[in-house]
Amino acid sequence: MLSTRYEIERPGQPIDMIVFPDSGIVSIVAHGAQQKQIEVGIVGREGMTGLAVVLGGDCSPHSTYVQIAGEGQRIAPADLRAAMEKSSTLRNVLLRFAQTFMVQTTYTAVSNASAKLEERLARWLLMAHDRVDGDDLPLIHEFLALMLGVRRPGVTVAIHSLESHGLIRTGRGTITVVDRKGLEEVANTSYGIPEAEYARLL
Repeated sequence: MLSTRYEIERPGQPIDMIVFPDSGIVSIVAHGAQQKQIEVGIVGREGMTGLAVVLGGDCSPHSTYVQIAGEGQRIAPADLRAAMEKSSTLRNVLLRFAQTFMVQTTYTAVSNASAKLEERLARWLLMAHDRVDGDDLPLIHEFLALMLGVRRPGVTVAIHSLESHGLIRTGRGTITVVDRKGLEEVANTSYGIPEAEYARLL
């Protein structure tokens, strides 16, 4: 069981396990000046944590923790390295996922730098929606503010805007996707390219 806020990797600390989520969402969070944190990527059932190990390292400068609870499989770094040495097919698949994840983080940076908050929120909701079953996302405003690197009031305004256009519905600790196509239109070009790259490679 992967419980919410469970920390899988700590900045600069040796990775002691790699997780392949079967459900739920894991966040990779960068740490900036004055202890500011911002999410740089997410992983769900399409991927894995511990890409530093796949790429030959043993730790990451980022935090990795569970954002939406779920379940998954785990493996020790030494066992994963041994499996990659034995199977070129496995190694190639994991390296392809690493490439798609790097594309995702690149577009997260582009989105954070140039997209309006509504666009960024719509993109994030679409990415989360891709990785869960059903339309309900167990999320709170404070957590979204941390993930998007903005203040809570800004997230609240953006959520109300999307809700007023009938794209989402909010409940206590839950956001429900009502109109996915409408969210894609709001997200504009900030959503779609990393997803297409994943489909092309994997």
